[in-house]
Amino acid sequence: MSFSRFALSLVVLGAVLAGCAKPPADKSLMSYSRQAVSAEVTGSILTSAQAVANQPMPGQIFSGSHLGGRTLAVSSTADIILRPGEVVLTFDDGPRAGKTNQILATLDQFGVKATFLMLGSAAQAHPELAQQVALHGNTVGSHTFDHVDLSSLSRQEALNEIAKGERAVAQALAGVGKQLSPFFRFPYLSQTGFLRTNLMQGSIIVLDVDIDSKDYYKDSPDVVTERTLARLDQRGSGIILFHDIHQRTVALLPDFLTALEQRGYSVVRLVPKNTGVFGRDVITADAADLGE
Repeated sequence: MSFSRFALSLVVLGAVLAGCAKPPADKSLMSYSRQAVSAEVTGSILTSAQAVANQPMPGQIFSGSHLGGRTLAVSSTADIILRPGEVVLTFDDGPRAGKTNQILATLDQFGVKATFLMLGSAAQAHPELAQQVALHGNTVGSHTFDHVDLSSLSRQEALNEIAKGERAVAQALAGVGKQLSPFFRFPYLSQTGFLRTNLMQGSIIVLDVDIDSKDYYKDSPDVVTERTLARLDQRGSGIILFHDIHQRTVALLPDFLTALEQRGYSVVRLVPKNTGVFGRDVITADAADLGE
């Protein structure tokens, strides 16, 4: 074989080997594949990210209200110490059909709890409503049986009235396995040294009032709201007295709670450290039977 024929053979063999190592590429196919990858992967991620980024932030991330504050467990009146900006909502004289249930709905809407000081006669007349107050997470205390001025009664009569009220509210709550809390408020805020000392020695927690809304006056809901807020702003904190038997109180409560939240207040939930009632030596009197 001549040198020229040998050289020609090497050239042909090299061309064949080169073709096996790297097959010819179809430029149109490669271009389509890159576009497909871009459209299906990269493009879809960018599109989703842009859609999320363009969405407005929700107005309220958490469902709970900023108005709901801490839970304060107390064993005596002296334990009720509020920080600046804290309030306790209390409602006297209920439960009242058509009123208390609406107040419960408003409290739930704003995510806050209150203390209800119930009359024994009202709880006896509307036990299911009294039970709903407790089932909604509110604290239930007592306010005598018939809302009489205890200072006008003899010591024994006053103690009997208090005990009878406690018993009636406790019996109403027992229908759903709830207990009466040892919170008590004097009707008309009328008390004597003997009664207050006797109750506190019996582990009853007497609830006083820092801000009286005077919602029992025949004022408009707006007037009651502004008056209560003005007194609260002067004090900076405190126990607020409302009554869940007035339509004006039902009407003003949403705006009042909105104003509290706007001003930066928080609503404290009061609970007793010891929830038992009849296991403690509350008062020395023996209340008359409720059937009498």
